Amino acid sequence: MKCVADHKLILITLLVKLGIAASVSSALARSRVFQRLLFAERRQARQTLALLAFFLVPLTLGVWVRIRVQNFLAADISFEITTLLGLLFGPGWAMLGALVLSIPAEFHHEYLSAPFLMAVGLVSGIFGSWIGKEAAREDIWSFTPFLDLSLWRWVRRNLRQPKFDRQILLLMLILVMIIARDWLASHYPHRLFALLTDAVWLQLLVWLSAPIVVGICLKMWNALRIELKLEEQKRLVLEARLDALQRQINPHFLFNTLNSIASLVRFRPDQAREMIVKLANLLRGLLRDHDTYVRLRDELRFTDDYLDIEVVRFGPEKLRVVKELDERTLDLPVPSILLQPLIENSIKHGLEPRIHGGTITIRSRMQQESFVVEIEDDGVGIVTKPASGIERRGAGIGLKNVRERLEVLYGTHARFTVVSRPGRGTLVSIEIPYDPEYDPEVEASDPRPSRVQDIAGKA
Repeated sequence: MKCVADHKLILITLLVKLGIAASVSSALARSRVFQRLLFAERRQARQTLALLAFFLVPLTLGVWVRIRVQNFLAADISFEITTLLGLLFGPGWAMLGALVLSIPAEFHHEYLSAPFLMAVGLVSGIFGSWIGKEAAREDIWSFTPFLDLSLWRWVRRNLRQPKFDRQILLLMLILVMIIARDWLASHYPHRLFALLTDAVWLQLLVWLSAPIVVGICLKMWNALRIELKLEEQKRLVLEARLDALQRQINPHFLFNTLNSIASLVRFRPDQAREMIVKLANLLRGLLRDHDTYVRLRDELRFTDDYLDIEVVRFGPEKLRVVKELDERTLDLPVPSILLQPLIENSIKHGLEPRIHGGTITIRSRMQQESFVVEIEDDGVGIVTKPASGIERRGAGIGLKNVRERLEVLYGTHARFTVVSRPGRGTLVSIEIPYDPEYDPEVEASDPRPSRVQDIAGKA
């Protein structure tokens, strides 16, 4: 349809079109489902159809509004959206989207709308597929609406060293397609929608508005894509640091246990054999893939194997274990291999220096939105100067490791304290936030990452 309107109407239409493009792309970007589908590395056919629906439902309605509401021409951005569909999804899906977008126009006797938009989808889809094969997709995502900067960057770069620029080629492609649309609309009035004017400067603005609309959408989604990538990188760094801390415990524990076995091999071979069997059970558990979090009862089962080894080493008369556990805490999640380094520290630095050994007490109790796990021994304590009661963070390998893991997992929402009185023992206390709605049965069957990772945010 040939729309020769006054200059003011066309200028207002172009401004409103930019606003509509920005608002639609912003509204779509707020949807978590849209984000997941748009930035997925691989999509199934039904997922691509669902993603197309996000575009086609509001924008097909926009074409209908342009036809039904007089002088509201900015609602129709079907050309720009078809170009985007081709760049992002390929020619096939873009042609399908173009067919749906042109339905209101076809009913309004604009019979060239469907074949022209499908041709746009085919051309832009072929270009997008070529970009995806020949270069990184960054060439599409980084396409900018600030055309003057793109042109200046291209000219400056090519003055030094001539180089083929795909973004400039994309700009030229969009301009050629929109000029072709206006040429068809001028030769076949009322068969294809276009904004036409006799003013050359204004017609140039109409042509330039198309790549600007495409650039606005890509710019907003690219900013979101970069933000999500940064979050993913932070998560990977966090997991890598956690894995490094986790692996730091295992050699430390193995070294001390092998020393214990070595001391028994010559004089008490049967007990050494028993310790080797228990150590094998522990290592089998350590070598298996395990989650960042386990239930407290599973963590206690792991520490029981370790304590059995140490009881064999010290003798039941020198190493006693007392448990004061709240049943409500046993199914709550804790970081895996949390208690073993604390118990090892109590035995090595608290009880081993004492001639008569001592007792290790393991406690757990509930608080309002957290629960507390304590490891207490009645050993020699931490010797400081002056000799007085102290409350400080542990500085040994095991204590430092546990403290760092808690900081990584919970930030400032977990508390780790060491209270020691020389000659009377040491108390290590860990306060961990938890989710009151945590259901261990649901958690066990949920294939997604543990919901405990959200606890710190709720605390």
